[in-house]
Amino acid sequence: MSGVKTIEGQLVLEKGAKIAILCGRFNSFIVDQLEAGCMDTLRRHGVVDSDVTIIRIPGAFEMPVVARKLADGGKYEAIIALGAVIRGGTPHFEHVAGACSRGLSSVASDTGVPVIFGVLTVDSIEQAIERAGTKAGNKGADAGIAAVEMISVLRQL
Repeated sequence: MSGVKTIEGQLVLEKGAKIAILCGRFNSFIVDQLEAGCMDTLRRHGVVDSDVTIIRIPGAFEMPVVARKLADGGKYEAIIALGAVIRGGTPHFEHVAGACSRGLSSVASDTGVPVIFGVLTVDSIEQAIERAGTKAGNKGADAGIAAVEMISVLRQL
């Protein structure tokens, strides 16, 4: 395969990258753990605290409008959305999770700014806890890695 150019994201940023992190306050006992994992990972991969802005908002449903405002502003190379939507006994879960997912995807595709989906959509509190730093790792940390990699890829294009 000589002559084939391959572009791959690097996991350490060589120069500063402005990153916004949206944190939903709903289910904050989970989101706080996602945020901690995300920040730890960003630091380990070359992002300095002064390049990160954390925006706290009510919940996952509100994320797309804030992400759109951030992306349209042109200040950030990536936006990380962290939240937790836990299924209950009503259709509320589907409405919130679906609107959040569709909205954030639309922001990314419309603006070209990576919007990393670190919103847990789970059936139970136990599943959320597992994904916020116990058995299933920390999905906030995974979101941080995805942001670093996407910034690196887009810089190479």
